[in-house]
Amino acid sequence: MVELAVKLKQLRVRSGKSLQDVADAVGASKAHIWDLERGASKNPSLALLKSLADYYKTGIAELVGENPSADEEEQKLVALYRNLGDLDPADLETIALLAERLKASRSKT
Repeated sequence: MVELAVKLKQLRVRSGKSLQDVADAVGASKAHIWDLERGASKNPSLALLKSLADYYKTGIAELVGENPSADEEEQKLVALYRNLGDLDPADLETIALLAERLKASRSKT
């Protein structure tokens, strides 16, 4: 799954547009678009996402790296992954260890 920041920068570079071009087109500041591309702004409004998706002629789901035609199990995993971004590194390490232990215990049975 490509995160929003990476996807936005890829789309902008591929289209040959400047940060200012994109900002003007979607009604945002150049600094805000830059923050989105760097991952510094992690919670854009739905209206801004829609404007960006329209500008790049793609869907919001594609922008945020979700596949609306994915099965329900995959969608749950994407939602779980998205929520992990707010955790600190120690918590992420704990979750990773827990996942490894669960996988190991299942492979023994």
